[in-house]
Amino acid sequence: MVNPNFIRRLRTLLILGRVSNLPTVWSNCLAGWWLGGGETYAKLPLLLLGTSALYTGGMFLNDAFDADFDRHRRPERPVPSGAIPLGTVWSWGWAWLALGLLCLTLLGKTTGALAVVLAICIVVYDASHKAITASPWLMGVCRMWVYAIAASTGADGLSGSALWCGVALAFYVAGLSYVAQGESFRKRIAYWPLVPLAAPILLAALIDTGEYRMPGVWLSLVLVLWVVYCTRTIFQPGEINVSRIVSGLLAGIVFVDWLAVAPGCPHGLSFAFLALFGTTLGLQRFVPAT
Repeated sequence: MVNPNFIRRLRTLLILGRVSNLPTVWSNCLAGWWLGGGETYAKLPLLLLGTSALYTGGMFLNDAFDADFDRHRRPERPVPSGAIPLGTVWSWGWAWLALGLLCLTLLGKTTGALAVVLAICIVVYDASHKAITASPWLMGVCRMWVYAIAASTGADGLSGSALWCGVALAFYVAGLSYVAQGESFRKRIAYWPLVPLAAPILLAALIDTGEYRMPGVWLSLVLVLWVVYCTRTIFQPGEINVSRIVSGLLAGIVFVDWLAVAPGCPHGLSFAFLALFGTTLGLQRFVPAT
């Protein structure tokens, strides 16, 4: 019989790491890797492990930096609720970051240098996001760097298409992050953060030509329908479940990644994106995404 205390401790760690969002990090990696020329399959395990460790470390440090804030605004979080000591969270956070940097450095100097930049961005975001209104843009930049890191491991290396698609992803993530601020600060959600969510669709309309036009159109439609479904309650009267909206938009990151590789995307990669989308939704039922 499994020890109930072990289950509680494990769940606490999973909540701190917001592991339900990890499939979206993996889809970022697949998209960036493909845009970087793909082919280097042997590098994928370390790439996925390294970026997952950086993400998890960032989430742990997020709660560590936010401990005082959460005591007043989100007392149900693991640290203020007493589920885990603050010092332990700090230790886990730095350890995960170190593991991520080690894994990505083993993939090459360029990948390692980009990983260092991402780690710095993660720490700066965690330390400042409650004090700086524009911090959602830094969160978007963090996701953009995942594209750059992944592309650097591909056969062709870091490319312009990877950077442009990373910028579009950054806009999308910044938009959903602004929506997420409504959960922490208990304020009404403004409509304007929904505009950056359209950046991936705009980019696809500009760069997908010829035989790639229709795949881009269909995937853009999928993304539009999913965003509308997730945000529909924003325009309705009554109380809004911000957490549910943000969780859905986070899962939509997989569609953004799929749209980024729509030109020439093989069926196997398409199935991978569908699986990651379903996995994200499944994990969100057990581990909160926010």
